[in-house]
Amino acid sequence: MWSEVPLDQLGYVSRGRSRHRPRNDPVLYGGVHPFIQTGDVKAAGLRITTHSQTYGEAGLAQSRLWPENTLCITIAANIGDTALLSYPACFPDSIIGFVGDERKCDVRFVKYCFDMVQERMRMVSQGATQDNLSQDKLLRFGIPCPPVETQTAIGDMLSAYDDLIETNRRRIALLEESARLLYREWFVNLRFPGCSNMSSSADVPHGWKRCSLGDLATLHYGKALKDANRIAGHVLVYGSSGVVGEHNRALVDGPAIIVGRKGNVGSVYYSHGPCFPIDTVYFVRGNEVSYFLYLLLETMDFISSDSAVPGLNRSHAYRLSVTCPSKGALYRFEKVVAPIFEQIHVLQETNKKTATARDELLPKLMSGAIRV
Repeated sequence: MWSEVPLDQLGYVSRGRSRHRPRNDPVLYGGVHPFIQTGDVKAAGLRITTHSQTYGEAGLAQSRLWPENTLCITIAANIGDTALLSYPACFPDSIIGFVGDERKCDVRFVKYCFDMVQERMRMVSQGATQDNLSQDKLLRFGIPCPPVETQTAIGDMLSAYDDLIETNRRRIALLEESARLLYREWFVNLRFPGCSNMSSSADVPHGWKRCSLGDLATLHYGKALKDANRIAGHVLVYGSSGVVGEHNRALVDGPAIIVGRKGNVGSVYYSHGPCFPIDTVYFVRGNEVSYFLYLLLETMDFISSDSAVPGLNRSHAYRLSVTCPSKGALYRFEKVVAPIFEQIHVLQETNKKTATARDELLPKLMSGAIRV
């Protein structure tokens, strides 16, 4: 076994910085400096390649810019998620930054060490009011310390899996965008096959109609699934932020469309296979599921100004007006986009298998059971 040392003996460790109050003051945002949040770390693989917010000069002045290859470790909200910066960025004090000393460690190796103990990190972070992992608690976790050459070899092996996953994620994003562009071309710009030969009735082509969303789909309520009742399996569990875990049984056979009703209101996901939508979402199932409906729901604004608490009211959603194409146009569209979504599904399954292989290899490499 390798000796273990605290993280701060392998490089520089400190919490992110966000001094200004209120934190959401608009004066801080909208500039050119990437601002990484805990959700960005959770959504990343090995490396953070996208971000949802930026700081301006005022934001940068009350924060700090961390260098590329900094390891980000979340200590609030989604505790124990880790990823490396692909570019210089700021982040708040809900994230701890680690800049490794290249003479002592490979930062990828350190990241994988924390992946191994994430559940333990979450356990020690549980508090009376709000879960939080302090820097002091983080430093109590020892990092195995083989020679740097060994760390690099392990980092190379494991990151090869993550690099493949990230490449497939980019391919999935491109395929999804191509389907969205096709949807907009056909059903927003009304440039679809045969459109030049069709007359219009009011504001829609002949044979099309205006209707309500309730005429097209039934929004079923998801079901609560407490952590205590969640048994590990191969059925994806969907919340309003997307896949939030796995379970051993399905609430609905696939395919299904999931729509966030609490939290990330109006988020839309497509599940090719059996899934378990929880109580923060609605879902559409059966013959009502189509690629057209999925792409339509992505474009809709579900927020009701009549509600004091943000959320998706089903009655409000059912009243929303939509354009329903003719059966012929829908059939042709489904036939055209089906291969795109089939490719997406294949890449998603490949990523699941790749992640499983990586996770099975991880403890064997970290324990020295497999020598490199």
